[in-house]
Amino acid sequence: MAESKLPSHDAFAVSGDGRKATWTRIGAAWPNDDGKGFNIVIAPGVAVSGKIVLREPKPQGDQEGD
Repeated sequence: MAESKLPSHDAFAVSGDGRKATWTRIGAAWPNDDGKGFNIVIAPGVAVSGKIVLREPKPQGDQEGD
């Protein structure tokens, strides 16, 4: 796996819809070498159910809340 490189995406658990949705960063994702999928690593101790969204990381200093 390519976990030694920076991840291409952040992983978020999302509950709710639209502007009232709650986004919680739970891990990160790295593309597979063949470009057909991702390796997703969830932070230790995180229990997840429901929707997981992968997003490209925002530049340092930008705020979440999309």
